[in-house]
Formats: sequence, structure tokens, C-alpha cells
Amino acid sequence: MVATKKKAARKAKKGERIRQVAAVPFRLNARGDIEVMLVTSRTTRRFIVPKGWPMKGKSGRKAATIEAQEEAGVLGKTLKEPAGTYSYWKRLANRFVRVDVIVYLLKVTEELADWQEAKRRQRAWLAPADAAMLIDEPDLSTLVKTLTIAQPMPVNPT
Repeated sequence: MVATKKKAARKAKKGERIRQVAAVPFRLNARGDIEVMLVTSRTTRRFIVPKGWPMKGKSGRKAATIEAQEEAGVLGKTLKEPAGTYSYWKRLANRFVRVDVIVYLLKVTEELADWQEAKRRQRAWLAPADAAMLIDEPDLSTLVKTLTIAQPMPVNPT
């Protein structure tokens, strides 16, 4: 599956944009504050969010969930509505291609001790403002920094 999409990226016509999906794993700490998980990229070791190519027969949300499990070793519930989008330039062997990424939030319920890319990546839980400072892509950085999770309103007993 991955090889097919990498081939599509290489064959993208000049100026053509291609699409990926990403997950921003999150949890609430003991104080009820949001924390997000970043992972390092395999080659440059920059902090990023788990992302990958759309998967045939799977929704963007499902593909983002699978990427989070493979790259960050987390399981959970991916929220239905995308949290936003960002774009970046993907480096290929002889040129760059513009990639539009649809971002989903994943509420982490389990962190795996061992996962598919554990030997090739590091992961870190951070406050959104701290995570945003480590992310190179400006639009993704802003999305993470301004992250809010819709919480159900408490019911006042009368």
C-alpha cells in the first residue's frame, strides 16, 4: 500500500497537490489540561504528528487511526470531524511536491510498550504550546497550539 502511494507522489504532475491524513494523539492530564503526543520522523528526527497516505477502502479517519498505532504506538478513539488541515512541501529524490494533510484528533486510551516503528521513532507528551514550538510546519504548529477539545457541559443538579 505504501509503495503505491509513494509512486503516486513521484508521478504527481508539476504543481499538483497530493493528500495525506494525520492524527494528533491527545489526553487530559490529572489537572484536566490537554497534552498531545509528537513523534520523531524516521529520517530527519524532527518532531511531527503521525501521518500517512490515504488507504484504499478506509476513511481518512480510519487511516489516521492506523498511522497513529503504527508510528506512535497509541490506540484510542479518533474524533469524527477533522480538527483542521495543513500543507507542507515533501522532499522527493529530485524535487518537492505540495502535500495537503487532513488532521484528526485521537483520544488516546492505550499506549503500547512495543509497536511497529518503536525502534525508529521517539515519542513525547507535551502541552500544546510546547509541542507547537517543536513543529516546523507553521500551519500544523498553529493548529496544535490552539487545540481545544469540546467537552460535554456538566449538568447542574437542581
